[in-house]
Amino acid sequence: LIFTEEDIYGLYSNLLFKYFLAEGVVCGHHLFVASAKEHPDNILKELPAPLLDDACRNELREEATAAKSEDLQDSMKIAWRYQNLPKMEASPRTSTKFGHYYDVSKTMSPEQFQPIKWHSFYLPEELSLQSKVKTCNMNSAYTRLLQSIQKIIYQEGFDGSDPQKKQNNILRIGIQSLGSILWGDDICSSDTPEDIHSLTKFLYVLRGLLRKSLSACIITMPSHLIQNKAIMERVTNLSDIVVGLESFIGSERETNPLYKDYHGLVHVRQIPRLNSLICDVSDTKDLAFRLKRKLFTIEQLHLPPDLSDTVSCTSKQDLAESAKLLSSGCGAMAIGKKHLDF
Repeated sequence: LIFTEEDIYGLYSNLLFKYFLAEGVVCGHHLFVASAKEHPDNILKELPAPLLDDACRNELREEATAAKSEDLQDSMKIAWRYQNLPKMEASPRTSTKFGHYYDVSKTMSPEQFQPIKWHSFYLPEELSLQSKVKTCNMNSAYTRLLQSIQKIIYQEGFDGSDPQKKQNNILRIGIQSLGSILWGDDICSSDTPEDIHSLTKFLYVLRGLLRKSLSACIITMPSHLIQNKAIMERVTNLSDIVVGLESFIGSERETNPLYKDYHGLVHVRQIPRLNSLICDVSDTKDLAFRLKRKLFTIEQLHLPPDLSDTVSCTSKQDLAESAKLLSSGCGAMAIGKKHLDF
């Protein structure tokens, strides 16, 4: 169960949501898309187009060339003592290729959807079919969604507890903006909601369905609208992976020279705990994302060693204060020193 905290305008979290579904199409998985504000048919029509191996190499080569030209221009602004230091890798890399690359400037062709079997759940249509029911302290929207997911798992042969059904495929479930007022939940409109246990009960039952089936689920939620922090803690505990996206749009960091190369920050709240009582702590603590011409990339955040001479001393002090707002990853190695060592 992958839980994604939406950015304020839902721009980049929606892009990650489509990446998850697009990977399922390329891998030949079954899809189940649920939404209360946008029809799933329109979501699937806007999935990014996959890049072929040759196109991917050319695109990455163009991005690398552009990065080198930027580094060449920035080298004139950096003090000579920094030029001899080893350059750190911006993006986390692995020895083997994992997943596929996608072109966000193009949409997936209809021919690629033909071998894919997918199911949709659009809440306004589902509620118009039957009368509203509320059972087990759960609102009608969540109850109807659980019934639909359970039906797909059992009828399509994704139930891993049944040895009679042999299913080698995977079901990818995508639920958009869960917990919003469009789902009939009031956790975003009040600090003391009436259905305070409706969302957590839904996630508890959903996690049970995922545990005994060949399926994976991604959920986006407008966590910045939830005033009751206790609900967010329960949601985090009921999820396997929790990732938050903080966009710079409309904030002071949008015009801050420290973050001029990025569009937002990525906060890894929680990662899976496999055969362990505590979760694994990654070495890469500070991550940032940026939307390039065709690619959406997540990189390790590196602050510039020095700013241009046009920045005044007062501005540098303000930027230094802004740097302290980052997580402890950047300054963890600089404890006891007078300067930050990146």
